[in-house]
Amino acid sequence: MLKRINFILNIFGFYPIKLIYFFKGIVSFCYDYHSLNKQVKKVRDFKFGKFYPVLDDKFNTSGTMKGHYFHQDLYVASKIYKNSPLKHIDIGSRIDGFVAHVAVFREIEIFDIRPQESTIKNIVFKQADLMKMQDQMKEYCDSISSLHAIEHFGLGRYGDPIDVFGHIRAIDNIHMILKTGGKFFFSVPIGKQRIEFNAHRVFSLKYLLNILNSKFIIEAFSYVDDMGAFFENVELSKESIEVNFNCVYGCGIFELTKI
Repeated sequence: MLKRINFILNIFGFYPIKLIYFFKGIVSFCYDYHSLNKQVKKVRDFKFGKFYPVLDDKFNTSGTMKGHYFHQDLYVASKIYKNSPLKHIDIGSRIDGFVAHVAVFREIEIFDIRPQESTIKNIVFKQADLMKMQDQMKEYCDSISSLHAIEHFGLGRYGDPIDVFGHIRAIDNIHMILKTGGKFFFSVPIGKQRIEFNAHRVFSLKYLLNILNSKFIIEAFSYVDDMGAFFENVELSKESIEVNFNCVYGCGIFELTKI
């Protein structure tokens, strides 16, 4: 409940946690400045420039090694490295996460409805609406990823046209683009099925499996739970499917092969 209240306040530009850190940080900043100033006067190697207060880093951890994006990006990038496909395409995944990981060791071609002006080695960008792919793209590649992206399709969040079937059109087009026997690495939020407009959809596993089973072989399933912990290659049992592995807003990660 507290997380939900904080989220709603953030939408309206009020950040209570940051405000608490601000007041704690001001006290710490003044104390540290006084201590350093006394030392600077003795050493004289550096003079003070303009103030650049960073007030909350002291209260944070060294970094985040949990959550949907951290685990899915690292996990799927390692799969691409192991498989070494001839041509790998990514659809809408995080560029400063998964795409960057893959670009370290190979070329990756990315499709996104949004423009991209930067040019980086090993990253080939193509602006495209995956809900409206052309037939000439049929069997274009042997490997595709789409991580935490398809849940947005058709909701208008990124300037895409409103389409209640946007996620289905995207999966159909991915199936068309992929060669038979090719790999599809796919992740979306899992839990009780709903649309949280205009951010994303959350999918039940039962619904996803009904869509995927006619098009792909499910080679492996992993997930990230509501606390950000990663569970690799777990069994999709009837009981787990019914309760979505007890996730309210988890992340299901599929390794699929096109039939």
